[in-house]
Amino acid sequence: MPDIVPYPGRPLAAGSAPADAVMLVQQRLDERGCGPLPVNGKYGPATTRAVKLFQARFPDTQGHPLVVDGTVGPITWAALFGAPPVVVEAPPSLATAALAVAAGEIGQMEQPPGSNRGPRVDEYVRAVGLDPAGRFPWCAAFVYWCFARAATEAGVRNPVIRTGGVLDHWRRAAEKGVPRVTGTAAKGSPALVRPGFVFVMDFGGGVGHTGFVKAVAGGHLLTIEGNTNDGGSREGVGVFERREREIASITKGFLDYSGV
Repeated sequence: MPDIVPYPGRPLAAGSAPADAVMLVQQRLDERGCGPLPVNGKYGPATTRAVKLFQARFPDTQGHPLVVDGTVGPITWAALFGAPPVVVEAPPSLATAALAVAAGEIGQMEQPPGSNRGPRVDEYVRAVGLDPAGRFPWCAAFVYWCFARAATEAGVRNPVIRTGGVLDHWRRAAEKGVPRVTGTAAKGSPALVRPGFVFVMDFGGGVGHTGFVKAVAGGHLLTIEGNTNDGGSREGVGVFERREREIASITKGFLDYSGV
């Protein structure tokens, strides 16, 4: 069996997996010391237990612990078959230009930290029509500001919904026909997600977080986010590049402004 085997495009779990892909998983689990398993293409209790054992014993390709859930998603698949991180690139577009603007903002901080204020933060907030004195969460405003700056430099209209609300952005983008990739679809097919996409997370109770996808490596994301910190808080202190997010953690989905 080759060391690198293409991911089948959707998570494998008990009762919902094609036999040929299950046989590859069963064989590799045996090779990695998580058997013995019959290589029969049936994703039953024995295969689920073996997958959980593998997930408990081995890290993902980034060195992080795997989620022990008995399902072979893109991250567990990459760990099983030794697939190297492959960064997906996107062709030039306003979205990738906005991403470049966002990269230039890394290191911008609130002044003072925790205030949702500061000279640059106030610019982000004013861009969506809000008064910075209100001390608003500003991750969505940061996304809009980056697109607005890129659009001005390109001499084109900014297509991004002008709002400081994360979930309001998701809802109104749907109404305007902005292409979206749901979190569920992205989890099954990570290749659907491209640099320049805007990720949207929903924590419930009307609370969300958003930012840019800079790169995709298997089921992992490299992101640029405003109003965050090294730990990934949605109420952080600046603009950060983060490597810890997984596609599976993006509960709402992704907005694609590349062709809008």
